[in-house]
Amino acid sequence: MAGSERGPVLRVLRGVAYAALPAELVLFALLLGGVRVPGSVLLGAELVVVALLAAEAVVWVRLRRRGLSRRRALAELVPEPVLRLIGHELALMASLGRWAARRRHGTAGAEGVFPHARDQAALMYGFAFVCLVETAGMSWLLADWPVVHAVVLVLDVYTVLFVLGLHAASVTRPHVLSGDRLRVRQAAHVDVDVPLERIASVRRENRFTHEKKDGELNLDVGSQTSVTLELDAPVDVVGLLGSVRRVTTVRLHADDPKALYEAVRGAVTRARTAPSPDRGPLPTA
Repeated sequence: MAGSERGPVLRVLRGVAYAALPAELVLFALLLGGVRVPGSVLLGAELVVVALLAAEAVVWVRLRRRGLSRRRALAELVPEPVLRLIGHELALMASLGRWAARRRHGTAGAEGVFPHARDQAALMYGFAFVCLVETAGMSWLLADWPVVHAVVLVLDVYTVLFVLGLHAASVTRPHVLSGDRLRVRQAAHVDVDVPLERIASVRRENRFTHEKKDGELNLDVGSQTSVTLELDAPVDVVGLLGSVRRVTTVRLHADDPKALYEAVRGAVTRARTAPSPDRGPLPTA
């Protein structure tokens, strides 16, 4: 991107943001601990935050006028890991709405849709129940400290929503077979397109232990995977914070692993109706 905003202006804005955030956290901790903070200090801190947001809004508008997309302009102002974390949280909350409305994400025009959240449901519901019990207990214990009680209550309620959002994201984001690609997903943090032409073999394989190794992607559900894809060319997997790694083995799970296996195998076989000399038919499982 050309323009003065990319240089000193953006560096100044980010520097102020990096300084303001820890300062806000310190003030919050002091207030939470009952320390009396002068009103002028609080007012000054809030004015800094307001001025920072206003300056970033002005720069964002200028970046948009120079032809950058909304996300690209925002990425110039906010570090990529922070932007990705915020996007992940928003995706979880949106998944709760999709779950309630019984609407799936990214399945329009799909040839095959393969849910994969069933085997983790009991665990996630149990975890959410434990969080609810903890919320009730902390509310009773902190009843005599209203400020602390309010803060902890907000955090506890968000934790419950976060756990339910993780499960909702898994429910509403199934694996999808469409066109020449298999889209494999896990909640809202893994979303990988696997071209059918890169799948060298597909097999049924129940695994309950998964060691993290280079070149392997394990999308286990309830610590289980049931279908393994071996690729003859790597695909890129983007991590939650934006890191990229290349994998040639993908292990995943589905509520109906037989249906997933047969659909993928059939799609890959059809894609190879005219095999080239260096690629034979798909190996049998």
